[in-house]
Amino acid sequence: MTAPRTAPTYRIDPFDLRLFAAIVEHGSITAGARHIHLSLAAASTRLQQLEHAIGATLLLRSRQGVRTTDAGRTLLLHAGRLQRDMEALHADMAAHAHGVRSTVRLLCNTAAMTEHLPGLLGRFLVAHPDIDVDLRELGSRDTLMSMRQGQADIGIVADNVSTEGLNTRFFREDRLVAVLPREGRRATRQPLPFTDLLEKPFVGLASESGLSRLLHDRALQHGRGLHHRVRVRGLDTLMQLVGEGVGVAVVPQATARRLASDRVVARPLSDAWATRQLLLCTAGDTPTGAGAAALHAFLAQASD
Repeated sequence: MTAPRTAPTYRIDPFDLRLFAAIVEHGSITAGARHIHLSLAAASTRLQQLEHAIGATLLLRSRQGVRTTDAGRTLLLHAGRLQRDMEALHADMAAHAHGVRSTVRLLCNTAAMTEHLPGLLGRFLVAHPDIDVDLRELGSRDTLMSMRQGQADIGIVADNVSTEGLNTRFFREDRLVAVLPREGRRATRQPLPFTDLLEKPFVGLASESGLSRLLHDRALQHGRGLHHRVRVRGLDTLMQLVGEGVGVAVVPQATARRLASDRVVARPLSDAWATRQLLLCTAGDTPTGAGAAALHAFLAQASD
C-alpha cells in the first residue's frame, strides 16, 4: 500500500518566484541568476528547493537553455500576478509613509459616476489631501453584494433594488431618458415606453457598465434582447454617435442636458423604473475609518 503523500513544509519565498521568472525570461539559470545578482550555485539550490516544495518539475534543462513545463507555466502565471500585487502593496505602503492616511472604497452606478460625483469628489479631494478615493462603477445589485461582503466603504445605488440590512439615505433623483437622432425640425419630446425602442438599433456603453446591465435586464423582462450597433466607453461619444444617426440610446437626463445638440432629441421614458432615487449606502450608520466617515458626511450634506 502506498503511503499518503505529505504536504511539503517548505514555504515558497517571493524571492524564489522572482528568481524563477528571471530564469524563464533570460532563458537559462546562469543568466537569470546574474540578472538578480545571485551566484549560480545559490540559484540552482533555490530552484531545486522550489521544485521540491511544489512537487513537480518546473524547467526542462538542455544545452540550449531552459523550457517551462506545464507546472512551470502555471507557476509563472501566478508569479507575475504576485509580483504585481507586491508592487502595488509597496506603492500603497509608500503612500501611507508620505502622509496618505486612508483610502475610501466607493462603488456607484453609471449615473452617479458620470453626472453626480465628479464635481463633489473634486471638492472633497482638494479639501482632504490626506484621503484617496478608490472609485469604481458597478450596477446597483453588484454594488450591494460588495457592500454586504465588506468590499466597499460606501455605495451609491438606485432604489429599485433591495437594500435590506444596509443603512441608506437619499442622495439624488435620477431620471433616464431616450435619446434619438433628430428627424425634422419639430421632433416630438413626448414620453415613450422603453418597448418602443426595442425594435431600433442601440448605441451603448460597455456591457459591464451599470446602465448597460440595467437595460439588458429590462429588455429580457419583455422577452427581447438589445441590438447594439456599437458600444463605447464614454457618454460623450455615445451622444455623438446617436447624433450621427447610428442608433438610439438611454442615458441619464442630466447627461442628455449636458451633451445636448441640435442633432439629438431627448424623450422621457414613461416606464416607472426610469425615474429613480439614488441612495447613499453604508453597512452601518457611518462607515468605519476616518476617511470613509468624512466622505460619507460630505456626500450626505451635499444631498440635503
